[in-house]
Amino acid sequence: MKPKGDIILVTGSNGRIGSAVMQRLSKHFGNVVGFDQKAPAQPPPGCTRIPVDITSDQSVTEGLGILREHHGERVAAVVHLAAYYDFLGKPSPKYDEITVNGTRRLLQGLRSGFDVQQFIFSSTMLVHKPGEPGIFFNEDWPIGPTWAYPQSKVRTEAVIHEKRGDIPTVIMRFAGVYDDECHSPPLAHQIQRINERQLESHLYSGSTSHGTAYVHMDDVVDAIELGVKHRAKLKAETVMLIGETEALSYDELQHTFMRQIHNESYEAYSVPGPIAKIGAWVESSILGEKPFIKPWMIDRANDHYALDITRAGKLIEWVPAHTLRKTIPKMVAALKADPLKFYKENDLEPPEWMLANAKATALEKV
Repeated sequence: MKPKGDIILVTGSNGRIGSAVMQRLSKHFGNVVGFDQKAPAQPPPGCTRIPVDITSDQSVTEGLGILREHHGERVAAVVHLAAYYDFLGKPSPKYDEITVNGTRRLLQGLRSGFDVQQFIFSSTMLVHKPGEPGIFFNEDWPIGPTWAYPQSKVRTEAVIHEKRGDIPTVIMRFAGVYDDECHSPPLAHQIQRINERQLESHLYSGSTSHGTAYVHMDDVVDAIELGVKHRAKLKAETVMLIGETEALSYDELQHTFMRQIHNESYEAYSVPGPIAKIGAWVESSILGEKPFIKPWMIDRANDHYALDITRAGKLIEWVPAHTLRKTIPKMVAALKADPLKFYKENDLEPPEWMLANAKATALEKV
C-alpha cells in the first residue's frame, strides 16, 4: 500500500545537509524519500532511502520505478543536493558525470511519469563574478565562476533551464556552509594553522580586507523548508541567494581565531602571489607535504563575495538566524573540548604533539 501524501525526494540524502533536510521535512511530510549511492540500515525516523547511482541511467530508472511503485507519482518537491566537489581546483570528469549529467538524467526521469510541483537545486554563490569590498550583489550580478566547482554549477543550471519541461524550479545559490563544529574546509584549515601556530597562519597572498559570505547549516535547512512551503507562489523559474549579509574579512577571521584560541594578538604579512605559489609547490613537491592551500587558491585570494539576500526574504520569508561571527566561539569551544574529535570531524591531520597529549590524558584517567 502506497503511503498517503505527496513525496519529498532528497538526492544526496546521506550527506550532512541531506540528512538534516530529510529529518526536518519529515516533521511536515509523511513521505520523505532519499536517493544516494548506499541506503543506510537506519534512515531518519519516518524516512526511506533508496540506493541510486545518479551517474547510471539504469540505476536512476530503477530508483524512480521503486519510488513510483511504493510511494506514488505526486512529488511535492525534489531537493537535489547530489553533486561532486573537491578542492583540487582542476577540471574533473566527475563534475559532468555526477553534477551536470546526473541532473539531466534525474530531470528526464522525473518528467516521465511523475507530477512534480517543485525542483530545488543546490547551487553556489560562486557562480557569480567576485565583487569588491563594499559591494553587495544580488541574483542579477554577472555570472563569472573562477574555478571548476562553480563552473560545473553554471553548466548544471543551464541544463535545468533546458530540461525542466513544465517542472517549476528553484535554484538556491548558497554561501559557504558551516555549523557549530565548523565542517567548512576553508575555516577548519584556517583554525588548524592558527591552533598549531604554523608559519602560514601569518602569511596571506591577497588583500586581507577581502572576504566571503557564509551560512549556517541550520539556516540552509530553513531556506529549503521555506522554499518547499512557499512553492505554490513561486515563479516557474526562481533563483535566490542564500547567505549571511556580513562577509567577514580574512584579517578579521584571523584576529578572531587567534584571540579565541590563544588569547593573543595576530600579525599578518602580505606575500606576493608568485612567491606564495612557489612556497605551496615546495611544500607539496619537494617536502612531500599535503598543504590545504593549493597554487590555484592563491589566484583566488582577492575574490570577495558579499550578498544582497532581499529576494529570499521577499519570496520565502527567509532571513539567517545565525552569524559566523557569533558561531566562531562555539567552533573554538568544540576544538578545545576535544581537539582530536574536532580534527576528525573536519578531516584534519593531527600533529604528533596533539596525539601525544591525548595519549597522556588518557593514561591519567586510567
